[in-house]
Amino acid sequence: MYAVVGCSECSNLWIIEGRSETTQCPRCGTRTAYEKRKKFVETDDAAHARDVRASMLANRQGEGEAFAELDSFDALEDAVADGVVDDEAYLEESGLDVDAVDAAGERDPRGPTRSGSKREIVERALEALEEPTEGEIVDYAAERGVGPEYVRDALEKLTHRGVVSESRGRYRLL
Repeated sequence: MYAVVGCSECSNLWIIEGRSETTQCPRCGTRTAYEKRKKFVETDDAAHARDVRASMLANRQGEGEAFAELDSFDALEDAVADGVVDDEAYLEESGLDVDAVDAAGERDPRGPTRSGSKREIVERALEALEEPTEGEIVDYAAERGVGPEYVRDALEKLTHRGVVSESRGRYRLL
């Protein structure tokens, strides 16, 4: 069972499902016994309770006549769902090629994306690759948009600082 009830403190209207001993106003928090609440309608149909509450709210705002011209919430939901234009139809009506738009969204016009700074990419290569060579680190970084000159300079600096060690052409983080 559903009931459209009102709060005597703040005049809020809401719908209660079932029947508990007390109810609490969702707006002001006033707790009142269910039997003492003003019940505007009691029904077994949730949609009917929703329509009654909406009608009452519309009347409070002086829009009762406009609301009376509308269908029920269920009919409005169906009408809205039927009237929604999906992305593909919108693009086609705009004169755009849907496949071209999809393809453009999948690739980055700047080429491979770089996630993080150049130095972070070099360090990630050292973490991800097991005892990599300079060439393997250069390849890893190149896939992420970092040039080979930068990689070589970064490896040299990291080695001098003691962050990376190089032995027989293989690098590893310390």
